Order: sequence, then structure tokens, then C-alpha cells
Amino acid sequence: QVQLVESGGGLVQPGGSLKLSCAASGSIFSIYAMAWYRQFPGKQRELVATIATGGSTNYGDSVKGRFTISRDNAKRTVYLQMNSLKPEDTAVYYCNVDRGRGAINRYWGQGTQVTVSS
Repeated sequence: QVQLVESGGGLVQPGGSLKLSCAASGSIFSIYAMAWYRQFPGKQRELVATIATGGSTNYGDSVKGRFTISRDNAKRTVYLQMNSLKPEDTAVYYCNVDRGRGAINRYWGQGTQVTVSS
């Protein structure tokens, strides 16, 4: 039974930083690439960053150079370090797998809210 629990969100001023965590049950870290997604109000989720089982990473154009994804397989946790935050980064952030064909729908958790505002 896989559970994904996101944490670390909150209110931050423009230019500030936050670090998100996603704790996972089960053995999915040894099977799948992991990813962070985000969802703006009234819109579908978008892919933010991915990290493969071997550690290679990819980022969406809007966050490249500002966000860093990492994983700790022993702790079954994936992280997203967010620097130089902008108001347009305000969203609910989720973690899930990245299979190439997308996330696994039954794994979606509640996400964590990130609000960037002065």
C-alpha cells in the first residue's frame, strides 16, 4: 500500500526559499523515477522536476536554475529545494512517480501549499 505525504509548504516572501519533502511508503523508490508536480487554482497539474532512480534530473523551464530535486532512497524521501521564489510559483505541490507515461493516479496525496507573497 503506497502512501505519499508531502510537507514543508508555507508562506514565503518573493526571493525567499523553501524545502519540500515527500515521504513514501513501500519500495517505489527502487522501481520508479520520482517527480514533483504543482497545480494552480482551476488548472491541471504540471510537471515541475523529475529524478531518475540513478539520480539524473530534469526540470521544467519555469523553474530551471532555481529549484533542485533530490532523493534519499534509504529514507524513502524525495526533496524539492526552491530558491528565488516568485509569486507565480504559488500552487499546491504534489509528489508522485514519473513512468514516462505519467503519474500513477491512485498515488496522489493531499499536496502541500506554497504561497509566495509580500
